[in-house]
Amino acid sequence: MATVERTSRVSTNFAATGSSAPQSAIGRMGPWQLVQLLSESELARVYSARPADAPSSQTPRYVVKALRKEWWRDPQTIEMQRRAVFVGSQISHPHLLPVLSANVQHAPFYYVTPRIPGCTLAEILKHGTRLPVPMSLWIVRQVAEALSALHESAKMIHSDVKPSNIIVSREGHATLIDLGFAFAAYEARHWSLRPVTGTLNYIAPEAVTSCLAVDESSDLYSLGVTLYELIAGRVPFAAKSPDELVRMHREAKPTCIREVLPQLPKPVASLVHRLLSKDPLRRPASAAAVAQELLRLEIDCFSIA
Repeated sequence: MATVERTSRVSTNFAATGSSAPQSAIGRMGPWQLVQLLSESELARVYSARPADAPSSQTPRYVVKALRKEWWRDPQTIEMQRRAVFVGSQISHPHLLPVLSANVQHAPFYYVTPRIPGCTLAEILKHGTRLPVPMSLWIVRQVAEALSALHESAKMIHSDVKPSNIIVSREGHATLIDLGFAFAAYEARHWSLRPVTGTLNYIAPEAVTSCLAVDESSDLYSLGVTLYELIAGRVPFAAKSPDELVRMHREAKPTCIREVLPQLPKPVASLVHRLLSKDPLRRPASAAAVAQELLRLEIDCFSIA
């Protein structure tokens, strides 16, 4: 009952997606009609889509992520997309985005996922929406559960946990997306040989140092940055240059989150700062342990705005 009350109270904060009006296709990729360009990056374009034989009145309930043509001959980029397909098709979890179909053996390279209603946490934060503390804990708990499945069932590290890779529905259901940077712990290479993946605002210190290996706890650090940002309204470290930001992740102590939100209970602040520990061994033991702790804290913090 508590969950129902909480989600109904904050559902108006989330943008609606989709349209009931018929939409003509703007193109085709394999057996899929491309209906609308949703977003694009340097590497890929993302379209809403429906099956090729579907009428134009059918709502596009799928997403096609297509590699841009200029990358069709780049082995590393193609391998990144193949990895996303492999991991997304191997694991099934309510808080992980599944891959339904793909063509990653030859051009055009693309894969298909369900179209998840809602918007990203980054969009929510960009619009200045401040979620109640229990809601923030609930969303991050769902992501922790997704990471637990990824770490334990697939034996993979996500390596790019951040608000723009978390979609939240109007009801508060969170889905972790974008498995393109995922890798297994045994694939980790010496720091000087491995590419730096992820976004610097959320990257774990060991990803940019020669002293420690990147492993599952690196995802927990990124999750801690995300939780800090949700509660405080800003990331723990901000700098004018990438080098300075990297130095801060390695060496700087974040401002105590209770200085930003004094009414925040000490156990919540403790979890946030343990997740942000420079030493991976001082972070929680696993994503599953984080999810269990967050569940207890949600209940304890239910009355906090």
